[in-house]
Amino acid sequence: MNDVIINKVAESGIVTIDLETFYPKVETAVFDIKDYLFKGLILKEKDFREALKHTDWQQYNGKYIALTNTADAIIPMWAYMLAVSYLQPLAKDIVFGSERNLLQTLMLNNISNISVDDYAGKRIVIKGCGDVVLPEAAYAAITQKLRPVVKSLMYGEPCSTVPVYKAAPVKPQ
Repeated sequence: MNDVIINKVAESGIVTIDLETFYPKVETAVFDIKDYLFKGLILKEKDFREALKHTDWQQYNGKYIALTNTADAIIPMWAYMLAVSYLQPLAKDIVFGSERNLLQTLMLNNISNISVDDYAGKRIVIKGCGDVVLPEAAYAAITQKLRPVVKSLMYGEPCSTVPVYKAAPVKPQ
C-alpha cells in the first residue's frame, strides 16, 4: 500500500497573515522633555528655549520620534509645540507618547493601508505566535479591517486555530 501524506492545511486555501510583517522596521528616537526641566521638576521658559536652541537636532534627522515627558511634572502645552517646531523639519513623523506608543501608531498605520481586496472571500488566519510582542491594538485593527470582507477569520496557526468570525452563508434566491 502506497501511503501518501496529504498536507490538508496547504490544500485548505487558508491565508495566514503574520502581523509581524506590519511591525515598523524604522529608526526611532525619543525626545523627552524631562531632560530640559530645572531640577527635574519645573520647566523654565527662558532656559527651555535656550536649551532647545543648543540641542543637536541632527540626531533626529530622518527618524520617527516619540515626544514624551517621563518626569512627574506638569508641562505646559506650548512646550510640546515648541519641541515639535524644532523636530518637524527633520523627523519623518512625531507621535506624542512613549516609544511603544510610536511603534503602535506606525503599525496601525501599516495595517490601515492594506488592501482588503486581497482578502475578500478568503479564509484568514492571523498568526498567533512570533518573535515580537505585538500590541493588542494590532489584533483589533486587523479584525476590524478584514471582518467585513473575509469568509472566515481565525487566530493561531493553520493547524490549530481559534475561530473569531465566520460569514453567514449566502442563500440562493
